[in-house]
Amino acid sequence: MLLQRTNIQDKLIKERSKHGTSEDILAQVQRVFEEDRLREKGIIDTLKGTDKDDFVPFDFDLLDSERIFHVKQIKKICVNYRLRFLDSKYFKGKYPQAALDEIKYLENKHQTTLNGFKIIAPSKMFVLEKTDDPLLFAPMGNGYFYLIHKWGNDLHPLRKLMMWPYKSFENLIVLIVLLSLVATALIPDGLFTKNQDFSQDIMVFFFMFKSIAAVVLFYGFALGKNFNPAIWNSKYDKTR
Repeated sequence: MLLQRTNIQDKLIKERSKHGTSEDILAQVQRVFEEDRLREKGIIDTLKGTDKDDFVPFDFDLLDSERIFHVKQIKKICVNYRLRFLDSKYFKGKYPQAALDEIKYLENKHQTTLNGFKIIAPSKMFVLEKTDDPLLFAPMGNGYFYLIHKWGNDLHPLRKLMMWPYKSFENLIVLIVLLSLVATALIPDGLFTKNQDFSQDIMVFFFMFKSIAAVVLFYGFALGKNFNPAIWNSKYDKTR
């Protein structure tokens, strides 16, 4: 007598029938999904809300040390790359499902409710919907923050170099001097006089310096620009 092959689907159905009828199972699944939907809505409301605590009572035995950062480290990175570190309520982008799932996972794992969320992101992501490398944090207290999730696109590899002039007034002056030297070198000899000497090169350099500095200052004041150390945790649009 040949043995009949085992149908795993039938086995699953029999096992499921031990825990109730099809109607009971459907109602149970519906209830689970409804509870999960309400929980996600509560998380999103917390991310967009104003209520926050100074710290979340994490279970330190369950924390990943690679995800713990101090505010001084966060500030340094924000200043170097011209990013902001603000409350999540100012964030205009969309939260991916993976971020919500990670929040639920951490809440279950640590038996707590996460709040006081902070986000590292470029300034434009706090006024527009963009997808440039936001990082979501929860406060641990004493200046420490726990990285929950990172999503979006990585920053341009040259962003740190491009944002270097914005770090300080001294850096901006150095950039203006370099641009003035390049502009001076591009002007052909004899453009202003037949016999151009070093003193006239100096005069051309100062002319270029004043012109470029005037354009930079006008651009900065007109658009409300500010230096990186002043904006990394500023919530005001004009400083972007």
